Amino acid sequence: MREAIGRQMQSTRREILMTLKKRGGMTADELSEVLGITAMGVRRHLMTLERDGLVEYKPVQRGVGRPSYVYSLTELADDLFPKSYDQFANELLNILRVTDGEEKIEELFAKRMERLQASIEPHLANKDLPEQVAELARIQNEKGYLAEWEQVDDGTFVFVEHNCAIAKIANSCNFACDYELQLLNNLLDADEVVREDHMASGDISCRYRIVRKSRAATS
Repeated sequence: MREAIGRQMQSTRREILMTLKKRGGMTADELSEVLGITAMGVRRHLMTLERDGLVEYKPVQRGVGRPSYVYSLTELADDLFPKSYDQFANELLNILRVTDGEEKIEELFAKRMERLQASIEPHLANKDLPEQVAELARIQNEKGYLAEWEQVDDGTFVFVEHNCAIAKIANSCNFACDYELQLLNNLLDADEVVREDHMASGDISCRYRIVRKSRAATS
C-alpha cells in the first residue's frame, strides 16, 4: 500500500512538472484546477519539488489584496526533459563535412582543444603533478565525465573517465578522442599520457596512464 501511494505521489509531481513545462508559471490553485486535486495537495507536492530544486516561486500582484505565488520550473527541472543536442551537433558537423571537407572539422576540434587548454591551464598552474591530476578530475566531473584517479606508485597515475560527455560526437569523428588525449598531454606536467582503454573502441571507460617526467626519464 505504501509503495502504491509513493508511486502515485511521484506521478502527481511528474504531472505538476509537465504542466508547468507546457503552460509556464501557475499558482497552486490553477494547478489544482488543471490536475483535479486539492490545492492543499498541490502545495504539499510543490514544497517537495521546491526542496529538490525543481520549482521556484515568486509573488505576483494580481489586482487588490495579497499577492499570488506563481510557481515555475528551475533550470534543473528543465534539464529533466529530453534534449537532442548530440543529434543537432552531429547534423552541423555533417553539413560542415559536406560543404568544407573533413579538414575543416578537424580544424574545429583543434580550436576547441586550444580553448579548453586556455581555460584549464590557470587552474593547474603552480601545482605539482598529483595536484594537477586531482584538479583536472574535479574540472572534468563538473562537465559530466565521472572522472577519478589514483596514484599507482611514486611516478605513475591512473586517470579514468567513466562517462564521455561527447560520446555520440566522438563516434562520428574519431579524431575528437585524439584531441582529448593531446589535451591531457598538453595540460599535465608529465612526460607522457597514454590511453589504455577507450570507450569509443568498446571499453567501459577511458583509462589513461600518466607518467611523471623524472620517472619516464629513468625507466
